[in-house]
Amino acid sequence: MYISLHQRLETMKPNFLHHIINLFYPQVCPACGNLLMNGEETICMTCRYLLPKTMYEREPDNPLAQMFWGQVDFQAVTAEFFFSKTGKVQHLLHQLKYQGNKDAGFFLGQQLGDTIRDVYLFQGIDYLVPIPLHPKKEYMRGYNQSFVIAQGVEEKMKIPIVKDCLYRKVFTSTQTKKSREERWHNVKDIFDVADDEKFRNKHILLIDDVLTTGATLMAAGRTLMRIPDVKISVATAACAAG
Repeated sequence: MYISLHQRLETMKPNFLHHIINLFYPQVCPACGNLLMNGEETICMTCRYLLPKTMYEREPDNPLAQMFWGQVDFQAVTAEFFFSKTGKVQHLLHQLKYQGNKDAGFFLGQQLGDTIRDVYLFQGIDYLVPIPLHPKKEYMRGYNQSFVIAQGVEEKMKIPIVKDCLYRKVFTSTQTKKSREERWHNVKDIFDVADDEKFRNKHILLIDDVLTTGATLMAAGRTLMRIPDVKISVATAACAAG
């Protein structure tokens, strides 16, 4: 069958434009910085293979869950990846939080959702609840990184996100260089719930980017535990390597 020159150009257009865009704005893997090859999306195949998974999702008594024993009665706690300074996961998180790379966050959420969607500990979840930023901080950053991760989880688990019911009522300074005790005092009374009935008799999954000392998640969990018959689980994109 004869194909006209116009038809051939129309067929070539997507690939042609893709190559032209890549020529001037090359896409790189946010985990390692190498150029993405044809067929690679967001993260290169090497990094996808090498990212360090925790494998905690099927262990009810894993080290992350133990961090909250005697503090908050979470149903289940997990993180998808380990992170360490200068590691690939740290690069992804930095790209998400400080470089505006939402694709990196969505990828992390997809990986997390894909891992836990069929795990018995995470069955029966009604809502995904990203840890909120204070409105001032979200305005400054332009978005909430935990919400971006939650969008990736939602895409895999088909569970709706509830964004504005749990909210942060106090603007706090960064947690990065604080000790465990300082982090807890910095966040212990910063959350509130706009509509208790929304979460009554529900199982919610708190989603955050990183679990380090657990202070923020503990504060959010204690606030939510005031709601009658609520169940809470926790899933983060990453946690500190032991």
